[in-house]
Amino acid sequence: MESPASVKPATFAGHGASGDCISARDSDCFRKVEGVKPSVYAVESSWKGSQKVGHTLGELALKIGGRCLGEPNTQITGANPIQDAKPGDLTLLDSTKNRHQLEAASAAAVIVSSEIAGLSIPQLIVGDVHQAFQILLSHFRPSHEPHRPGIHRLANVDPTAEIGRDVWIAEGASVGRNCVIGANSKVHRGAHIMDGCRVGSDCEIFPAAVLYPDTLLGNRVLIHSGVVLGAYGFGYKMENGKHRRTAQLGSVRIDDDVEIGANTTIDRGTYGETTIGEGTKIDNQVMIGHNCKIGKHNLICSQVGIAGSSATGDYVVLAGQVGLKDHIRLGDKVIVAAQSGIASDVESGSIIMGSPAQPIKREMQCISVRNRLPDLREQIRNLEAKLAQLASQMTKSEVDSSLEVPESVTSQLEQADQERKAA
Repeated sequence: MESPASVKPATFAGHGASGDCISARDSDCFRKVEGVKPSVYAVESSWKGSQKVGHTLGELALKIGGRCLGEPNTQITGANPIQDAKPGDLTLLDSTKNRHQLEAASAAAVIVSSEIAGLSIPQLIVGDVHQAFQILLSHFRPSHEPHRPGIHRLANVDPTAEIGRDVWIAEGASVGRNCVIGANSKVHRGAHIMDGCRVGSDCEIFPAAVLYPDTLLGNRVLIHSGVVLGAYGFGYKMENGKHRRTAQLGSVRIDDDVEIGANTTIDRGTYGETTIGEGTKIDNQVMIGHNCKIGKHNLICSQVGIAGSSATGDYVVLAGQVGLKDHIRLGDKVIVAAQSGIASDVESGSIIMGSPAQPIKREMQCISVRNRLPDLREQIRNLEAKLAQLASQMTKSEVDSSLEVPESVTSQLEQADQERKAA
């Protein structure tokens, strides 16, 4: 993250009582919208939307360095996965087990990693199927023109904020007092960055995200819509029959290259920081409690809940709907299967599953036994019925004799009893 000294404050033009402002050096990237009130402005854009422009398969092969097998003059007007492919589309096949889907599709050609005999459509052979498909998909679906740097007149940026080079701040966004926004960062409509926050370089904060006061973002951090960073932790103590909120004086620190999915919440520390380590990727709708310390390069899937003061090592994977108890630690490279509940510390390198979670091999054995319980119950009932039938066919003397204890056993029991009394 850039230090405050290295970030150049923005210069504002037209900054008045209303709080509307615009970057002076970038004022040419705003224009008046015809037919709308004079106070409303919009960013110029030359993007006209993706157009249905055709290319031959041979041309596309040259673009990605692939080899064309079949008619190179086949016209390609789009790219889609197999299930969505339409006439004129290029699709991909990354496994021969999906060949039946390809044969049922309407695609004009297919990208494959090696020649597949018997296909009725041309093949484009490449080393990396997915990388090639991504390049061509981007070609047929051009993205919107990048936002040109500037601060929209309808953004609310406090004069004390320090705005770095080539920052874009959209209408309706707000940046509070004493904030720092690093170079090349983007703040979308309706995002709110409260007082004292520091945002590094090349970050992007999408609409309706909220950074509570003193939140820290490293460089290249991606914050999706609805994320809340730095809300009060869920901490209360009982006083005079009422729940009283405990101190919430800490903050949240997000290190470099972290991505946080939509509607995820990360609570501020009680006194110190709640931290998310470098390179960690967090899915949508994850909840991380106060004082947690998440390691580097974790993968945290949707609907995971991590209670306060818990910690994870590096390269930890938490699958969907995993729950962690408070004040526990997961070691490095731990993998937790979906819907598992963890109530105690986990050693590094463990793969665990279940609720309560245990080593995955043991849990799979337990699942196997549980799945057999209905059959085992039926077997027991059958055995009970057979025993009852056998008992009904035996005479009383036969039953009594079958229940008699062998004489040798009786003598051993009597001897043991005598020895006990003598002692």
